[in-house]
Amino acid sequence: MISFLDLKKINNQYANELKQAAERVIDSGWYISGEELEAFEKEFAAYCGTKHCIGVSNGLDALKLILQAYGVGEGDEVIVPSDTYIASILAISQVGATPILVEPSLETYNINPLLIEEKISPNTKAILVVHLYGRVVEMSPVLELATKYNLKVIEDAAQAHGAKYKGKRVGNLGNVAGFSFYPGKNLGALGDAGAITTNDDTLAETLRAYRNYGSHKKYENLYKGFNHRLDEMQAAFLRVKLPFLEQENSRRGHLAEMYLEHIKNPLIILPSIPKEKEECVWHVFTVRVGNREKFQQYLKEQGIQTIIHYPIPPHQQVAYREWNKLSYPVSELIHSEIISLPISPVQTEEETWKVIKVVNSYEG
Repeated sequence: MISFLDLKKINNQYANELKQAAERVIDSGWYISGEELEAFEKEFAAYCGTKHCIGVSNGLDALKLILQAYGVGEGDEVIVPSDTYIASILAISQVGATPILVEPSLETYNINPLLIEEKISPNTKAILVVHLYGRVVEMSPVLELATKYNLKVIEDAAQAHGAKYKGKRVGNLGNVAGFSFYPGKNLGALGDAGAITTNDDTLAETLRAYRNYGSHKKYENLYKGFNHRLDEMQAAFLRVKLPFLEQENSRRGHLAEMYLEHIKNPLIILPSIPKEKEECVWHVFTVRVGNREKFQQYLKEQGIQTIIHYPIPPHQQVAYREWNKLSYPVSELIHSEIISLPISPVQTEEETWKVIKVVNSYEG
């Protein structure tokens, strides 16, 4: 079976270094908010090209903390794509604000900038863009709208570590960005982990307090904060893996090029090719196909594991039953047809050729 993503094999590449990092943390006797976190924050900020990185517990908490620090809450609206993982929307709901859904482009699966302005109201406080599947949002028109209406631009960069737009990395394209380091991400921890990047000094200081019970100084609380810290062990593991991110992204890109060039089945809709290679880091390689379940079963019988990202659009989830009667046809089409083929930095060319051969042999 060709695994969709073999995390054990990925981390085995760095097993010795990861074990040494664990020993270093254990031996230090300091497990929360110590030298490993401080070092990782400096290293990841430098990688993204930002002044600040604030390590947090996970990607959802990163987005929630950002909204909290901006004072977004009840009565406020945040624009967000209708085609996304639900965490992007949950963060808005959890601070008491209202998510305003905007349809994606069928070409990129990212938010369609041409549809944003009509959704802006006097209550709009921010535009939350999601660099879905590893592909950067077309940011110039989004930033122009934000300037015109005095809105914050928040990046959900959970799936796009290292991707660039006009020479700048994600995490440094808007006012602030949230990252996830869930183990399956391009830069993955060995547990839950996340981070926030920004160039805003005041915001960074506020966020550092909010993640730590609203406190900069122990037992003195400035805000009604949270316990959303990134622990020393995960920070140490991320420090081991960060120097290899570019190499691993390059490998993903190579495999994606093989798929794009050699999959020729007319039943399969391939992702569009980015204008610049660096605009996509291929967190996943998604294709669209009618009768998806039949296609998935066919690949499974041929020894190929696939995953559906994501089978149910947010507005049709039970959690958002108040939206269930709304129609977002582009999102609904994408969610009914999308399926992700295996792609990872440890996937071999031989395995990739097999996937190509099997996909091309599918007859529907």
